[in-house]
Amino acid sequence: MPVLAPGNGKTKTGRLWTYVRDGRPAGEEVADAVWFAYSADRKGEHRRQHLKNFKGALQADAYTGFHDIYGADIYEAACWAHARRKFHEIHVVHKSPTTTEALTRIGALYAIEDEIRGKLADLRLNIRQTRARPLLDELRRWMEKTQRSLSLKSETAVAIRYALSRWRALTRYTDDGMLEIDNSAAERALRAVALRRKNFLFVGSVCGGERTAAMYSLIGSAKLNGIDPELYLRTVLAQIAPVSRIHDLLPWSLAASLQSHTSQAA
Repeated sequence: MPVLAPGNGKTKTGRLWTYVRDGRPAGEEVADAVWFAYSADRKGEHRRQHLKNFKGALQADAYTGFHDIYGADIYEAACWAHARRKFHEIHVVHKSPTTTEALTRIGALYAIEDEIRGKLADLRLNIRQTRARPLLDELRRWMEKTQRSLSLKSETAVAIRYALSRWRALTRYTDDGMLEIDNSAAERALRAVALRRKNFLFVGSVCGGERTAAMYSLIGSAKLNGIDPELYLRTVLAQIAPVSRIHDLLPWSLAASLQSHTSQAA
């Protein structure tokens, strides 16, 4: 995110970190939310602070800044969308039997996910264990065999190494019905940031970055809870006092009433 640098009229690069909690694919009725956090740089101290009280699975891309926080309390669940993208980018430019095979095999995994999206976690776990696990075992054997026939420097070999080096994290979703096959929830949340570029060029200060992150968090969480963001913000502004009622005005607290209002208006 471009941030105005004081005194010289130029901008510097600030950072937005995105964390999403979305239980809908696993049939959970929970408070779905997205949290954006602003920082002036990309140092690891920021995500350590963000996650200091968190325990469980963190599903992310292969950004090295996360690697040192994986351990007993936080374990990695990798993203198949990123692994697939490496093969797809090669396939678009240099289509080959190998890239076609890789995309077909990964596509079969996604087909299973399409069938079980919205189902309860126990059912998702059972289906993944019985159907996805064997496909993953076959995929790994195929990748290992194919890798031996490729030049180490070839783009396809690099894509295969990317997947094999993260295999435990990439297959962890088959051991937990709550996990997803990828972190597309975070990718979707970031679309709002891409749209921002059409509306303003930069934020004016660090405080502006923090306020922008707060607004993205509210708007994104409203969307996750099925609420029209404009209706949500109008409702909050009309009821914001006293501030002690803030919990009652969070998106999931207003979801039922505002969803009903939207349905009647439609």
